Amino acid sequence: MNKPADFQVSRRERDEEESSNASGNASFMDVLEAGLRRRGFLKGGVGAAASMLLGGLAQAGCGGGGDDDDVAAPAAITTLSFTAVAKSTADTVTVPAGYTATPIYALGDPLTAATAAFANNGTDTDYDNRAGDHHDGMEYFGLNADSGARDASGSTRGLLAINHEALTDHFLHVAGSSARPRPAAESDKEIPAHGVSIVEVRKTGTTWAYVQASSHNRRVTPLTPVELSGVARGNALMKTLYSPAGTGARGTINNCGTGYTPWGTFLTGEENFEGYFTRGAADDAARGNDKSVVSLNRYKRRQGAASRHGWETSGAADKYARWNIGKLGASTDGSDDYRNELNTFGFIVEIDPYDKTAAIKKRTTLGRCAHESAAFGKVAAGKPLAVYMGDDSRGEYIYKYVSNANWDAADAGATNRIAVGDKYLDAGKLYVAKFNADGTGAWLLLNRAAIPAAYTAYAFADEADVAVNARLAADAVGATPMDRPEWCAVHPTTGEIYYTLTNNSNRRLQPATPSATTAPDAIQRLVDPANPRSYNDAPSATGSPGNVNGHIIRMREAGDEPSATTFTWDVYLFGSQSARDATSTMTDAEYVAKVNLSGLTGEQDFSSPDGLWFSRSTNLCWIQTDDGAYTDTTNCMMLLGVPGKVGDGAKTTLSYTVGASMLNIDTYVGARPTPGSLKRFLVGPKDCELTGCTETPDGTTVFANIQHPGETISAANAANPAAYLSHWPGNAGYGAGGANARPRSATLAITKNDGGRVGS
Repeated sequence: MNKPADFQVSRRERDEEESSNASGNASFMDVLEAGLRRRGFLKGGVGAAASMLLGGLAQAGCGGGGDDDDVAAPAAITTLSFTAVAKSTADTVTVPAGYTATPIYALGDPLTAATAAFANNGTDTDYDNRAGDHHDGMEYFGLNADSGARDASGSTRGLLAINHEALTDHFLHVAGSSARPRPAAESDKEIPAHGVSIVEVRKTGTTWAYVQASSHNRRVTPLTPVELSGVARGNALMKTLYSPAGTGARGTINNCGTGYTPWGTFLTGEENFEGYFTRGAADDAARGNDKSVVSLNRYKRRQGAASRHGWETSGAADKYARWNIGKLGASTDGSDDYRNELNTFGFIVEIDPYDKTAAIKKRTTLGRCAHESAAFGKVAAGKPLAVYMGDDSRGEYIYKYVSNANWDAADAGATNRIAVGDKYLDAGKLYVAKFNADGTGAWLLLNRAAIPAAYTAYAFADEADVAVNARLAADAVGATPMDRPEWCAVHPTTGEIYYTLTNNSNRRLQPATPSATTAPDAIQRLVDPANPRSYNDAPSATGSPGNVNGHIIRMREAGDEPSATTFTWDVYLFGSQSARDATSTMTDAEYVAKVNLSGLTGEQDFSSPDGLWFSRSTNLCWIQTDDGAYTDTTNCMMLLGVPGKVGDGAKTTLSYTVGASMLNIDTYVGARPTPGSLKRFLVGPKDCELTGCTETPDGTTVFANIQHPGETISAANAANPAAYLSHWPGNAGYGAGGANARPRSATLAITKNDGGRVGS
């Protein structure tokens, strides 16, 4: 592991270098420190006072409640029997003995009979009919083996709905991508390489493959027409040149996590969408420095910010012009330009994978942020549905949506599935989480009535404004800023909710001082009980390296009710290498007390948890990493866990030196894993991220994605195989190029050689 002070950040963390949370929302320790200073206690140390104010963890009860949609209750696996995979830096995929992992669908694979095979040399075009890049979250939708009709129990034939989050753009072009202005031919490849694939997969004997000529296959790209649905439909904030009525939009982009609805549709989250857009250096003044500037800054599109790919420079055509969100027109409502285009991204998008003719809808009532996954709580007839979501940026928040409508089990078999989505996802309440220091928490309602009168940073016009500017509303009500909330998942039996908090290298022990000329450092700078870790207990003037390995927090709703407004919480696992570096100034005991709080061994240690998914066949928890802090020792990985329950561990105190004082932080750590309850299952090829996980209903096949292997490449080296960090999956015999292949994101089918359930 690289030393925390100079660790290498992953691509996704590089995207998040700037925090836009200038709310100054207080963690518990911020409030405590301020109060102690007012009372003159800090000089004597905060530890004693903190210990008095931090209570014990409330114990959560057992049980769950509710029914799964149409899949039989799983037979839980309580002990992992496979031999853990060793850490590795090899350019290959490693799984335990007795398992096979096979690539079945990779960047550029053709989706129609007429589309040419992928040459993988930068000459390929027509990405509207090919697999996109950077495979991410995905869900499996069963088909009848014979008829191809919807069959939720179909385990040998099905559809994979796969997100294509981003690009390793240099590999799409013969000699890498060009400088700006971007050639239209290059942009015309890159734009449709984003979005979603719907692709049929079939098992023949023991072998899975995708079906190139399937009538089910299709792509959803950033140019696909979609509808705006829910509270913001038709609102002034959504009006653009493309849809002056504010009811429609084009496409979806930077799709990361996913969700599977109880009625059988696919949910995809739009994550780091803002980076694709630009606005001029004088755009604040062009807008009259109105409140839209506040919103744009909060969503990280400051005036003069360059776009990620420069597509707006490719010509005057509308498909390029839309990426410039400056105020260029004369209208007062934005209907003659794309000043509001950013407001049409950052949502949970619903797609019916079985029906090409069904409308694709952005569910605006679920709020707008850098969405990862959307996980449904346990479903029970006669009760509302809960959807849990995270905002993947440093210092952002955890959200919950609760439907107004109560669940009707008959809707699980509906044929007009998007209409069912209208019923449950367009009308409901949006909440944001506040974590208390005693192991409890509260869901804070987000609506205009909840905005404190004292909050003056932004004036919300209506409920649509609250949803579109959910981050600002969460700032206003005092939500707890977290260490990059990424995927969330719900335990199929207990109903407990798990969130990966991937990392936050800027989690500080001492506040930084923002200047008028730099973006505010609004990250939660003091550690707090729910985000308690900062490696350096003697921070320098520039601050400590923060929480570089991340953790997984879990929550239990009061009374196990989806509409509960309170919960209890603890930390399921803290990511960490198992032992300190030889160069570390900590002792072994200090390392365990400050860093390896979950007591991970060499067969379990991991860093930067990202993907998170529960098997409904086994109840096992899949954990996937997107790491930059441990990559000198191992490539990114997948682990399998047998989780316990909230409250199965103990309160733990972390002590930090702050100046001449001692700062004590109480947190709540779940029971330490055993060799049978947490193991490394898979290690990926070089320079990749593991992400996306789903399974066949019988649990005998797990699908997972290898994203951006060998992504570290320059335009100058794009045509030089000797410079590639990875050649996977070509070097594994998949597709063109062989041992010298350009690396490709790809989907794996993982099976047990004896035909049993994966993980058993």
